Amino acid sequence: MKKSPLAGFANFIREQGVVGLAVGLAIGTAAGDTVKKLVEGFISPIVQFIVGSQAGLEAATFHIELLGRSADFKWGAFVSSAITLIATAFVIYFIIHGAKLDRLDKAKEDK
Repeated sequence: MKKSPLAGFANFIREQGVVGLAVGLAIGTAAGDTVKKLVEGFISPIVQFIVGSQAGLEAATFHIELLGRSADFKWGAFVSSAITLIATAFVIYFIIHGAKLDRLDKAKEDK
């Protein structure tokens, strides 16, 4: 007996966990936006308080002239981006660890 293409597609969706993947993607997108807002709303103001202003830090450069040539190194943009990356990773870690989401996969492995 030959399966219909629709039945084969439905079987593929079930076997490959595509629905779970879609749900995870949707939740991940929302979580990413939430973490971004948290960093923008709370972490960035702390950084601004410490270093003066975010725009001032991003614009920080040093200028070198050597052998008749010059270069501007935008170190402030890198430091600003690194601070944002570390703060975002820190927030994600505490959300996952605080909600005990890091233990979900361990429970599956124990069974």
